[in-house]
Amino acid sequence: MKKLSLLELDRPDVEQFKKSDKNQIIVVLDNVRSALNVGSFFRTCDGFAVETLYLTGITGCPPNREIQKTAIGATESVSWEYRENIVDAVTEIKAAGYEVWGVEQTNQSVMLDRIEMSDQKIALVFGNEVDGLSEEILPMLDGCIEIPQFGTKHSLNVAVCGGIVLWEMIRKRK
Repeated sequence: MKKLSLLELDRPDVEQFKKSDKNQIIVVLDNVRSALNVGSFFRTCDGFAVETLYLTGITGCPPNREIQKTAIGATESVSWEYRENIVDAVTEIKAAGYEVWGVEQTNQSVMLDRIEMSDQKIALVFGNEVDGLSEEILPMLDGCIEIPQFGTKHSLNVAVCGGIVLWEMIRKRK
């Protein structure tokens, strides 16, 4: 066994990636306060060829040193937009024909391992590290996804959560 070199991985360059087909998935960050988490989402969105990353509210935007630290250049490859208000972002995304699902623990959440996923256009909304999703968007959502957990903590880091949920969405589509 040997590790593959960057050349052997045969990844597209930034321009090739920008022109390539993307998965019909949008990621929305709702008031994510840590720029390091935002950078992690950029890198994860690149890895899963997400269509667009929306940054809303207090979520930091590039250029930002802390975002770059974890994005490692993905701010150049991932299409992103900023909206001051989460309600405006979700309204716009729904008008474009996307189902919008929050990733949150609610009384009506569907466990990630039980969710059925077809090829419909979907947006996934991830919330603030402490407060979760903004209350005003809950009635706007088509549903909420929850990651099954078995330990004493009630939640995962939002960027870790993003990687898990996006992988499962991609896996179920392929």
